[in-house]
Amino acid sequence: MSTFKAILISKDDAGYRAASTELAEDRLPDEAVAVEVAYSTLNYKDALAITGKSPVVRTFPLVPGIDFAGRVTQSKDPAFRVGDSVLLNGWGVGESHWGGLAQRARVKGDWLLPVPASFTPRDVMAIGTAGYTAALCVLGLQRHGVAPGDGEILVTGASGGVGSIAVLLLANLGYRVVASTGKQDEAAWLTKLGASEVIDRATLSAPGKPLAKERWAGVVDTVGSHTLANACASTRYGGTVTACGLAQGMDLPATVAPFILRGVTLAGIDSVYCPKPRRVQAWELLAQHLDKNSLHALTTEIRLGEVIDLAPQMLAGKLKGRIVIDVNA
Repeated sequence: MSTFKAILISKDDAGYRAASTELAEDRLPDEAVAVEVAYSTLNYKDALAITGKSPVVRTFPLVPGIDFAGRVTQSKDPAFRVGDSVLLNGWGVGESHWGGLAQRARVKGDWLLPVPASFTPRDVMAIGTAGYTAALCVLGLQRHGVAPGDGEILVTGASGGVGSIAVLLLANLGYRVVASTGKQDEAAWLTKLGASEVIDRATLSAPGKPLAKERWAGVVDTVGSHTLANACASTRYGGTVTACGLAQGMDLPATVAPFILRGVTLAGIDSVYCPKPRRVQAWELLAQHLDKNSLHALTTEIRLGEVIDLAPQMLAGKLKGRIVIDVNA
């Protein structure tokens, strides 16, 4: 029986550990569609899973990786044929179901989407869950009526995966973007992506007032905690804040003041179990409005064997942009 390379997380009497290994194909879950994986990504959630810093993994042993793109090799699902180019984001893959940090995967057909014609498998993994989540945030702003002419859009955690693609996508759609980051040496890079202004995250990350001076027409927040509370407090009347992350913390030390005095909307963004029609809409938005040259400029490619060493660096905020993994290199 053939084998494939993978990252495998185990937990037993010897403790919690992640290791590069080779597995037999009969170890894969019994699902409808088998995929030969070409590329995956390293996301913040993957880094948490690999390091064990958060209880992301719910069953052991498990292959992490919440994203992958590749080619269908077997299918019992009529929606997919052998040779189809497909991608996957979320659905509990890499948490409770074996994921994409491997050369092979086997998943439910309902979890897969075709790779958009304008993208390659590498492109969609340069985007990954981070970019797809950014697109869901932009759709959330649009759904609540935030238009490019309404004023500034704040993006927090702007040098990270979600934030950097949100900056790029919003700028391409004509919004004036203000990028918040703790990496001031990345200001020029964020400006090149399309940010009109770069501010220090310290201006938002400390405890603030229930209401602050109105500034933002909309917000894409990847950080949570005091940053999200302050973003809500300084959002203009009728504005919308989309929340998709917790890099600063899961808490929300806020008051109801922005919501009942200024009519601010706080819109939660879930990428894991988002319904398929909205996923398709997000990928259509990315295909139409994300510049691939700019996307490549914010992408770093690594080998599967480098993933375990890089995971702690991602949690420490030492990486920028998107990390694409060639699982066959």
